Amino acid sequence: MSHTVTTLILGAGAAGLMCAAHAGADTLVVDHAKAPGEKIRISGGGRCNFTNLHTGPDNFLSENKHFAKSALSRYTQWDFIDLVDRHGITWHEKTLGQLFCDNSAKDIIAMLLAEANNAELWLRTEVGEITHRDGLFHVALTREGAARPVTAHNLVLATGGKSIPKMGATGLAYRVAAQFGHRLTETRPALVPLTFDGAAKAQFAALSGMSVPARVACNGTSFDEGMLFTHRGLSGPSILQISSYWREGDSLALNLRPDLDLFSYLRARRAESGAKGLTTLLAEVLPKGLVQHLAEAWHLTGNLADQSDAALRDLVARLTGWQVTPTSSEGYRTAEVTLGGIATDGLSSKTMESTHLPGLYAIGEAVDVTGWLGGYNFQWAWSSGVAAGRAIAAR
Repeated sequence: MSHTVTTLILGAGAAGLMCAAHAGADTLVVDHAKAPGEKIRISGGGRCNFTNLHTGPDNFLSENKHFAKSALSRYTQWDFIDLVDRHGITWHEKTLGQLFCDNSAKDIIAMLLAEANNAELWLRTEVGEITHRDGLFHVALTREGAARPVTAHNLVLATGGKSIPKMGATGLAYRVAAQFGHRLTETRPALVPLTFDGAAKAQFAALSGMSVPARVACNGTSFDEGMLFTHRGLSGPSILQISSYWREGDSLALNLRPDLDLFSYLRARRAESGAKGLTTLLAEVLPKGLVQHLAEAWHLTGNLADQSDAALRDLVARLTGWQVTPTSSEGYRTAEVTLGGIATDGLSSKTMESTHLPGLYAIGEAVDVTGWLGGYNFQWAWSSGVAAGRAIAAR
């Protein structure tokens, strides 16, 4: 016999739990995992970068750049910070407005479960066929091996995207949304390391482990943060950020040490220590191994005194506009989020409810709203979850 609830939320992650905290009584949250909030638990090195002080619509990618404005403005980063403070969770700011728990990401999960204590939670639950008839959603669920069908007046898709399949990501929300007539935008791995093949891979493998401040630009967008060379290619915050804008075949422009006026620096060092080798002085501001690699590739020789202003300008132009062309990315295996998803033209920006089928909602990463690295995607989960939860409670 079917179990009937007012609201069934698929996914006990950030968005799903936040929605449950606001959706009112008779809410059931289901998840395939053995514990709720698993992606929260591993995020931020185990300390959860739970929001960003600078959150605004410009920090998100979407086919409709205006869609996220409503939810983000009605439940802001300050609202979530207030919630964290009320639960006595201490936190600290890292670079660029990123906020992390002092203790553990598990504190955020415990807070969400406390806030959603009105909801029932079923773990180790698999989702089967979903239909809609007579104004109700009929969902075939299997809980710990036993069939547990559920009917619900409201169905919330909060199962995330395709990123990190080893944690169970399957793209379920996309399939259900498409089943009920929703259009999907192209989905791609985002916030993901980029890779090379062939000779380029071998060259970059030799630099593995080296990091340098860099401005990485692609398709009219750039990010100034750390860049890390890996045995496969490039990673680090600046690369993860630009990966959301990069496409196969695109080149990246790498500006090494954008925080330093390299021409003025080299000119001053020439006046002070012109007898020293050019590569020796470059190694003062760049990793030695990287300088050796560039010296071989660009035939950098001689003392600094041998370099004219024109030669220095040419070298600086290379260091601030190094063009590289990745072949691919590491894919969903290591991607922090999925770019794209359920198209926003089929959803209300105020309530996250389907404009095709009343009672159907989509929130969080499943929707075509993708944040930058640094807590923005969590804030979207909180804001979109609250928008849907409050709309459901008000019905």
